[in-house]
Amino acid sequence: MNKNKLQEQRLNYLLEEFKADSDKYRNIEVTENISEKEKLLRSLMNVRLPKKMPDEVIKVQDEYLSFCIMEKGIVKLSDIPVIKNNLSLWQGDITRLKVDAIVNAANSQMLGCFVPMHTCIDNQIHTFAGVQLREECSHQMEKLREKYGKNYEQPTAIPMLTEAYNLPAKRVIHIVGPIVSAGLTVDLEKKLADCYINILDMCLESSLKSVAFCCISTGVFRFPNKRAAQIAVETVKKWLLLHPDSMERIIFNVFKDEDKKYYEELL
Repeated sequence: MNKNKLQEQRLNYLLEEFKADSDKYRNIEVTENISEKEKLLRSLMNVRLPKKMPDEVIKVQDEYLSFCIMEKGIVKLSDIPVIKNNLSLWQGDITRLKVDAIVNAANSQMLGCFVPMHTCIDNQIHTFAGVQLREECSHQMEKLREKYGKNYEQPTAIPMLTEAYNLPAKRVIHIVGPIVSAGLTVDLEKKLADCYINILDMCLESSLKSVAFCCISTGVFRFPNKRAAQIAVETVKKWLLLHPDSMERIIFNVFKDEDKKYYEELL
């Protein structure tokens, strides 16, 4: 069978299963347009609360997402040039990177973005990893609430490590960056630096030799892009001086041209 036809069959099957799984959207109308179907499936995945999905549905979801990832194109370490001292800059979709770990800019609930088709990195990572990622994050948060109380939320700069499921990366490191609400402060700058330090420490402890950082706290968290880039590069370089030869590669992953310009100047 034609690969695209098989992928369309998977899409149709998953739409029916995810609709049936939802009390609110089980009767939503599905058009014949493939692009609209893809958007609807992603939206149903985005709004779904963390819970177990039947194994047969997960199997088809994994096949569907693997095909999506292959279509987008997997980027290996060897495809990304080194600038200096195992540091790299790469512009593009972080879900394409085949590295030991990618960094997700999460919120304090640590369950991913529930806004259908949102363009944030949290939504992108959870979408293409599959619904298992939200379920694992939920399990980890449940254990933390048992330890710290029912109102526990993940603190700023404390990373959480999960599997990556259908992503090319091996693991995902979720981090809550500082939120700039009333102007930049020294404390907020320190918290952003702590994000990078704690993630690299986690890589060291977990034998993860390559990591791709997103632009933590920029965007909706309103950390100024240029200052965020300066803190990221300065902090990573200082950490590497203390831990020489500990990382095979550290990638600064950017999406916007503005961020690319800042990192090119700094690296």
